[in-house]
Amino acid sequence: KNINKNKLKEFAVIGKKIRDLICNANLPQDLEKEILQSYKDMQKKYGKTCSVAVRSSATAEDLPEASFAGQQDTYLNISGEKELLNSCKKSFASLFNDRAISYRIDHGFDHMSVYLSIGIQKMVRSDMASAGVAFTLDTESGFKDVIFINSSYGLGENVVQGSISPDEFYIHKPTLEKGFAPILKKRLGSKNKKLIYSGNLNKPVKNILVKEKDRLKFSLIDSEILDIAKQCLIIEEHYSKLKSKWVPMDIEWAKDGFDNKIYIVQARPETVHSLKQDQNFTQEYILDTKNKNKILVTGKSVGRKIATGKVRVISSAKNMHQVLPNEILVTDMTDPDWEPIMKRAAGIITNRGGRTCHAAIVSREIGIPAIVGAIGSTNKLKTGDIVTMDCSSGDIGYVYSGKINFKIEKIELKKIPKLKTEIFTNVGDPDEAFNFSKLPVQGVGLARLEFIINNTIKIHPCALVEPEKVLLKNDKNLINKLTFGYKDKKEYFIDKLAQEAGTIVAAFYPKPVIVRLSDFKSNEYKQLIAGKYFEPVEENPMFGFRGASRYYSEKYRHAFRLECLAMKKIREIMGLDNLIIMIPFVRTVKEAELVLAEMKKHGLERGKNGLQIYMMCEIPSNVILIEKFSKYFDGFSIGSNDLTQTTLAVDRDSELVADIFDERNEAVKEMMSMAISGAKKNDVKIGICGQAPSDYPEITEFLIKEGIDSISLNPDTVMKEIILISKR
Repeated sequence: KNINKNKLKEFAVIGKKIRDLICNANLPQDLEKEILQSYKDMQKKYGKTCSVAVRSSATAEDLPEASFAGQQDTYLNISGEKELLNSCKKSFASLFNDRAISYRIDHGFDHMSVYLSIGIQKMVRSDMASAGVAFTLDTESGFKDVIFINSSYGLGENVVQGSISPDEFYIHKPTLEKGFAPILKKRLGSKNKKLIYSGNLNKPVKNILVKEKDRLKFSLIDSEILDIAKQCLIIEEHYSKLKSKWVPMDIEWAKDGFDNKIYIVQARPETVHSLKQDQNFTQEYILDTKNKNKILVTGKSVGRKIATGKVRVISSAKNMHQVLPNEILVTDMTDPDWEPIMKRAAGIITNRGGRTCHAAIVSREIGIPAIVGAIGSTNKLKTGDIVTMDCSSGDIGYVYSGKINFKIEKIELKKIPKLKTEIFTNVGDPDEAFNFSKLPVQGVGLARLEFIINNTIKIHPCALVEPEKVLLKNDKNLINKLTFGYKDKKEYFIDKLAQEAGTIVAAFYPKPVIVRLSDFKSNEYKQLIAGKYFEPVEENPMFGFRGASRYYSEKYRHAFRLECLAMKKIREIMGLDNLIIMIPFVRTVKEAELVLAEMKKHGLERGKNGLQIYMMCEIPSNVILIEKFSKYFDGFSIGSNDLTQTTLAVDRDSELVADIFDERNEAVKEMMSMAISGAKKNDVKIGICGQAPSDYPEITEFLIKEGIDSISLNPDTVMKEIILISKR
């Protein structure tokens, strides 16, 4: 009762004494008899060599919101009566693990009011297949409309404990329920080891290395991913009905290597995001943009926060007491034994683990940033170093040398008014989409494909259509590595583009999401892998072979087909019919006809299955001939960057005339005004997705007065602009 959890050594000694007392005692005779009889019944059904999993489940009476996840122990591949009874005692004893005692002290639970039950299950032979965990929400943002699955080869403990980097899959719930196959993301984990049966009674499981060819493949096929997701939906629905409210679930699953079926082995309510009260404010961490500090390591970001502090590298749990308050804890990986000291840290960095590993889960619970899977961090970072952890910029977390200033912006949500003009947001990075979906907007006014092609796909699409033109061995090797597992390398481009763009579309479903087809210039395309074999040398790429002109050209139409098939997959396979397609840089009405005809060839026909097609309004010809263009499109979006450069004949990439480039110029504003009135006259929607409204509030005011239907803003300016607009 008088235990002091800050005295770690004394704390550990007391916990061990209690556990030893339980393990050295005899189980009550009636309980022992019941366990052994049930085990014999199981052996009759499955054979004498049947092995079992001994799973603990703790709860506190009348405290259903309490989470005891990962505090008690599970024992796998247990066989024989003696081993079974010993495992039961060890499981009961784990009620007094250091981490469990610490949790009860922190939450004010009486040690004698927490109970533990044990479930004994026939082992699912996932040692011969794969296993993992699934959450019925996005664990990072709390986004409700996805199922997030982690998977790796072998028994599931490596995934649960976070000792490996697993494969990751996201599935969209609303369209899965409608019968579609909406696998939004598939990310390959390293999966360097797997847990299997050892054949040793004293140590029944062991880790072995995974062959490279298996590491480079996903541990689940698409039908299995969807099977797990459907089971997760059923489980979430059951518990939500039981509680009469939405209850997101944390689920463990396993695939049997003999019958190839998926089994659910454990389910419990998720207790990080589900217990958060609806906040009346939002806050955003913003790193100083003048930052020039060196990046020391990167990994997967957890927490969307920033922290600065002294590094404390801990190589062994026995040294964890060395961590001082507000230090950055750096270690290989954590497990529940680390929890008493993790709360001291300002942030956590681990060599290993994915976004559902122990370090990630605990850091979310205690509200600190973590960077997991930061390979080599324990070698690259030294105790005493001052570093800054940045988890505010998406999926990748960065560790910078030295202290970098940052600010926290807090905005009261109650103060967000409703406006007559629709407000949309611009999204380029799919990793930010779930978080941006919380913004008070009517949808996405511009989702750019360039970011996805550049950062995820990385290969010039023509290289996948005409591989014989790729000459250098290094280029061929890079392509083969990225497209490993694809018999038809064109499918790599289609899949990746559909998954990444589909993530943005799904994040805002059923609100409209306008996806602009690729608008790289030839010099930008050339930077992609093997791009040099397919791109011309142009004097001024800004006004050259770009946008709509590419799509019907003999040099590129076969590559454009891949983009069309990706968009078709998003709408028809994933079921995301809120996708609107937008065509950039359409110079003439004839070009509009040619591009629409090309799209129709590949299954994207305007009006069919509700498909809307928009056009960027960014060239004077678009404005002058807006009545004619209106016959071909369902909407327009003003691209203020290109409209400014084409109106003023200023190359926006040239520093020599940069001072002339100004969206507030009288001629540019006149073009915008003509575009808005022309669209309205022809009963076609018109908005703006360019940079101008995000940079210049006076442009926003001008556009609203002109009667524009919608304004799409950069995410970091949405809240401020809405408040400013409401005051006018």
